[in-house]
Amino acid sequence: MKKIFLLLSMCFVLTVGSAQNPVFTHVFTADPSPHVWPNDDRLWVYTSHDEPGSNNHYGMTGYHAFSTTDMVNWTDHGRILHLENVDWAESHAWAMDAAYYRGKYYLIYCMKEAGIGLFRTGVARSDRPEGPFTDLGYIKGVEFGQDPAIFIDDDARLPDGQGTPYLFWGHDRQCYGAELNDDLMSIKPETEVDLKPQLKYVFEGPWVHKYKGKYYLTYPGLTPRRWPEKMFYGVADKPLGPYEYKGCFIDDFEGQSGTNHGGIVTYKGKDIMFYHSAWLSGGLSETRCVMADYLRYDKEGNIIPIVPSKEGLANAKRTKTTLKLEAENGFAAGGDLYNVIVDTYIQDYSGRGYVTNFDNPYDHVSILAQVAKPSKYRFKVRYASPAGESNHNVLINSHQYRGFVFPPSETFTEIDFGIVELKAGDNLVRIFKSNWKPSKGQFAIDYIKLEQVFDDE
Repeated sequence: MKKIFLLLSMCFVLTVGSAQNPVFTHVFTADPSPHVWPNDDRLWVYTSHDEPGSNNHYGMTGYHAFSTTDMVNWTDHGRILHLENVDWAESHAWAMDAAYYRGKYYLIYCMKEAGIGLFRTGVARSDRPEGPFTDLGYIKGVEFGQDPAIFIDDDARLPDGQGTPYLFWGHDRQCYGAELNDDLMSIKPETEVDLKPQLKYVFEGPWVHKYKGKYYLTYPGLTPRRWPEKMFYGVADKPLGPYEYKGCFIDDFEGQSGTNHGGIVTYKGKDIMFYHSAWLSGGLSETRCVMADYLRYDKEGNIIPIVPSKEGLANAKRTKTTLKLEAENGFAAGGDLYNVIVDTYIQDYSGRGYVTNFDNPYDHVSILAQVAKPSKYRFKVRYASPAGESNHNVLINSHQYRGFVFPPSETFTEIDFGIVELKAGDNLVRIFKSNWKPSKGQFAIDYIKLEQVFDDE
């Protein structure tokens, strides 16, 4: 049945135009986890990443973070965690969630443990919402921990005002929940609950949110084991249930992928459901894209069914994404720092610092940019060159752009170098010291930007 669905869905073709769905049109993304963090006016969405041209989900290896203040203009902060950054894992960087807990940002994700092949629920931490995230290991007490979601209640149990953390996970017609210990690295086994009997058609991907004192658990399900997945939900008085099954709120729709997975967030007073489809790829279920529609309730608190639309969040403008890739993140974000250092002396830098000490020919910083299809982007660099003009070359994959001149600038400033072309998949952008003209004094790179360019612009 799943193979038949995939063949039929290939007939669906989306014209992006001025549509707001899919939300991100430059990269294949899935399993969106939306959040609003304390003292931050941005809406954040964390996603898994599908490789262009893939015909399976086994090659998924990393995660991205996106942010916005208007739900029209988005920033892709690039790769925030990858399989190669997780020593205990061997494959399957599938669905994830995020949390702000006790002053730190956490990515709660799943990968298969090396040598065993079981899904584990990993925990990674960062001082910044955009990462990159450092792996801490996997949560103890969770067997086959696929599709994790973390829910932190508003019961303010801890002295710092944080509530009780709960973990939910599910796979292959299973769903579980448990309270986490304060370090988030293990569950309290006596609290574990098998939620399957309470959630009709449940298959995987649980997500919990709170509305008017009630706990809502949404999840992808099969009816019965008939692909593609629909989205269902149940309601409870407590985070771990018991849940009362309520029904389906995203039914079959044209261009959906075989799977669905999503999360719910309240931003600027409106509730939004993020989920995924196959619209961007024209119906290929292994190359998915994030969608968003407003979520509404009736007077009894029931979720009003969502019918996916090209309009999405109903803003007249189409969404546009800028890749903002911090130079200092290096290997953690898929790049490299060769014979250069990270410093913080020059003020007003973005992120955790900047890259400097381009003293010798071919000293360089490499930055990874991932895109879905061959596309044109406007290439900008934020730099400082306090002691005078500096000359560098740029290598994008195998194409070299020579003689980039950075005028003197005592403070960080952006410079626009025009249009460049990126290929589908991984693009390595390397900025290195020119060997034909010496640079004068300290030169620093803060970040690069790659802004989407549409054909009708």
